[in-house]
Amino acid sequence: MFMALLFGSMLLVGADAHQADDSPFLSGISSTEDFSKSQAEHLTKAKTAMEQLVGVKGKRSIENTLKPYDEILIHLDAVSNQANLIENVHPTEAMRKTAEEFSQKAAAFGADLSLNRAVYDALTAMDISSADAKTKFYVEKTLRDFRLSGVDKDEPTRNKIKALRDELVLIGQDFSRNIREDVRTVKVTDVKELEGLPQDYIDRHKPDSSGVITLTINYPDAVPVFTYAKNEQLRKRMYMEYNNRAYPKNIEVLNTMIAKRDELAKLLDFPNWAACVTADKMVGSEKNASDFIEKIAAASTKKSEIDYKQLLARKQKDVPNATEVNPWESGYYSELVRKSDYSFDAQTVRPYFQYDKVKQGVLDVYSKLFSVEFRSNKTAPVWHSSVECYDMYESGTLVGRFYFDMHPRKDKYNHAAQFGIRNGVAGKQIPEAALICNFPGGEKNDPGLMEHGDVETFFHEFGHLLHHLFAGRQPWIGVAGISCEWDFVEAPSQLLEEWAWDAATLQTFAKHYQTNEPIPAALVQNMRRADEFGKGLQVRQQMFYAKLSLSCYDNDPKNINTDQLIKTLRERYTPYKHVEGTHLQTSFGHLDGYSAIYYTYMWSLVIAKDFFSKFNSANLLDPVVAKKYRDTVLAPGGSLPAQQLVKNFMGRDFNFESWKKWLEN
Repeated sequence: MFMALLFGSMLLVGADAHQADDSPFLSGISSTEDFSKSQAEHLTKAKTAMEQLVGVKGKRSIENTLKPYDEILIHLDAVSNQANLIENVHPTEAMRKTAEEFSQKAAAFGADLSLNRAVYDALTAMDISSADAKTKFYVEKTLRDFRLSGVDKDEPTRNKIKALRDELVLIGQDFSRNIREDVRTVKVTDVKELEGLPQDYIDRHKPDSSGVITLTINYPDAVPVFTYAKNEQLRKRMYMEYNNRAYPKNIEVLNTMIAKRDELAKLLDFPNWAACVTADKMVGSEKNASDFIEKIAAASTKKSEIDYKQLLARKQKDVPNATEVNPWESGYYSELVRKSDYSFDAQTVRPYFQYDKVKQGVLDVYSKLFSVEFRSNKTAPVWHSSVECYDMYESGTLVGRFYFDMHPRKDKYNHAAQFGIRNGVAGKQIPEAALICNFPGGEKNDPGLMEHGDVETFFHEFGHLLHHLFAGRQPWIGVAGISCEWDFVEAPSQLLEEWAWDAATLQTFAKHYQTNEPIPAALVQNMRRADEFGKGLQVRQQMFYAKLSLSCYDNDPKNINTDQLIKTLRERYTPYKHVEGTHLQTSFGHLDGYSAIYYTYMWSLVIAKDFFSKFNSANLLDPVVAKKYRDTVLAPGGSLPAQQLVKNFMGRDFNFESWKKWLEN
């Protein structure tokens, strides 16, 4: 998952190399007061640059207009990204609250800027006929984004737009906070209920003085229960709690979010929010997004029906009269099908995926693949003692920095995502980012054995991070980092998941935590073979999420009942019945960040599968194709349309052929 705050177009010009800012973003910040002062200084400098830009007399130029605009946005970028990170990860409530306040201020500033007619007119008045191609593309994209923001509306309308955007920031913060803080628990009074779970899992969940074992709904606790627990009631209880996070608080919050976004879309002359948010994406419109969802759903129908029949047949061995598989049983019986039909037990690979070894393995693989070096930075200030900092070097030169915050803790963001901290600009500042995950490990006496799905997630999120870092050498911040169209954002990270399935790659780091023996190639082959099962069901599940996301925003809010929507769409796109008493939507964070465009995951996957066809599957660690991929797809950031990035790497537009082969395999 990619996390970003968008304030319309942003840009920076280069500076002399000796002015480059290479210091960690928390340098000199050790208290709430320090953080507040730093953020306030950025906003003050942004306001000063705004006054300079608006006050220009005479002919507009890149020098007197883009440069001050540049100064505005470098400071706004710092406040928005850093506050967004800190409000999601910092261990102290006071710091999180302060960060939330500055997120609001940055969003308000961004909204003001995107609706500032004087700034828009100044940018429009520039003569860019002799500018380079990147500058021309950037200015064109900037002016388009201003118009999509409503800058060309009359002043009363712009004021309404601004007020709605400010309100939506607060609503989104409430939505995320409610999810983050509602870490529910499941109580177990008899250790026999844990039958089937890995021994290391049982060992780290000891009964308390009253004999009660407490499990949380965080990933390291919940996912093994869904996958391995023989006790159906335990799985069901975990399912109920997991799918009721932030309920009932977020029901009203979500309803308000949907209504306010619809109101905003209409002020911007769109029929609904889905139409508004897809206007600048590769897909082009909400209708095209809907058509794409139906195309994918149709392509996966036969495969999903075969998958479901296998699941039901396996359940019937335990429950002869069974006529359906319940949602809380799908993971468990999928695992049993892989055991019986594919001779693969997921627990057999867990001992090879110890967190510390996986972490180093991911670093080593990407270092080799992209010819960079990652060095631990133990002096950089961090927000929690468990956080690690790394510097990225190329040919001995510092070119980026990132942080790992990888294990669950109280009040921390509880999914997995890459958070941008600072966009890099050539000669101006190096890029910084953070991976925020919730993997096993990080506790005393816990070997940190990961599911293979965790390993795949690690590769995925590190793919986002590399995209952010490699695209951090552009001359303008608006085309730097992950600033391409949003429905292209997931393609680079989904491509790099492929390395998590390659035996030669895994054997470089997947060593048994007790014997240090590398994972056998035959075991990886079995794992790959078993992974083919359930693919149709997974695709249909993704289309359920995609259609839910779109349907929350492509209709009149008065007609939207999210509980009914979930029931209807789940039963349309998946073979599972809706479980009464659950409210998935209250913890579906994408309904805020991605809003109507969850389809982007599958859209990007189609592109990623096409990309992968260019690599040598017999030698995935060969850096030759990886270099071309880095140079043509990652490094350009958003300096070209995504369709052009695809063409530059593939030599043509993307197509569905590789995706279809993957599905039907």
